[in-house]
Amino acid sequence: MLNRRHIRIKVMQAIFSYEGGEGDDLAKSESFLLHSMNGMYDLYLNVLALLIAVHKKAEEHLEKTQQKKLASEGDKNPSYKFINNAILKSLRSNKLLNETITKKKLDSWELDFEYVEILFKAILDSDLYENYMATRTSSVQEDKYLLIDLFTEIIAPNDKLYEYFEDKKLTWVDDISVVNTFLVRLFKKFKESKPETYFLPDLFKDDEDLEFGKQLFRKTVLNQVALYEEVARRTKNWDADRLASIDGILLQMAICELQKFPSIPQKVTINEYLEIAKEYSTPKSSIFINGILDKLVKEYKEENLYPKSGRGLL
Repeated sequence: MLNRRHIRIKVMQAIFSYEGGEGDDLAKSESFLLHSMNGMYDLYLNVLALLIAVHKKAEEHLEKTQQKKLASEGDKNPSYKFINNAILKSLRSNKLLNETITKKKLDSWELDFEYVEILFKAILDSDLYENYMATRTSSVQEDKYLLIDLFTEIIAPNDKLYEYFEDKKLTWVDDISVVNTFLVRLFKKFKESKPETYFLPDLFKDDEDLEFGKQLFRKTVLNQVALYEEVARRTKNWDADRLASIDGILLQMAICELQKFPSIPQKVTINEYLEIAKEYSTPKSSIFINGILDKLVKEYKEENLYPKSGRGLL
């Protein structure tokens, strides 16, 4: 679930917190890093819990419609197509998933029911829902397409929901796009024969990714002085404010990778930090960072410093 770029972003945030004086010491800041990475998994489970709550709401809505005193023929004989959506049914009936959500105390949508109602109403009013419900039966493929479309066009872009997640945990704001993308990918690959653990993936691809995040944080922080000097020696008309900003942290991390992570290709390191700079810093940051890193890499190659080996990992 967590790719290398997002791990780098988490490390950047932890270093910023450490430099900003929010962390008392290195160990506490490293603990913040791990907590932040694990928090993304909580967000993922919370979103799944929301989908389960929407499915329950749909069931309740159907029951109330049937019980209306002046129920129409359509109300008395409604379509169960949405209730029988293969993915929603799978989430609702997944005992292991629901136990995990409850254990982590992420099943709070009954208390925050207004968000469930807002989303369900938006779904009911959508053309996507109307077109889907035009027939009474569907294939797993059609069920998948509906959920993917509802998720990408109604649920994920909902401003109220975004504000809710932001209020719940500030670090979730940076995780939402990653979680949404991952969920859409899961929905696309869904099969009814999938195991119960299908919706409970590992947070990290492997132990190496977790170790990469921890080592990148520790090695960057412990070598900050030397990393600052690496940049300063090669920069004319140095802007001290830029060094103290996100740009400075990204440069420290990138140079740390170039020097102390021999299995990661130089091109991969540069590209990753340029993309992060475009998203988290100023419009000119990627140009600034690219110029310094390009100069460093050329010098390292000329002097045969910090050679790279292996295929490298993203």
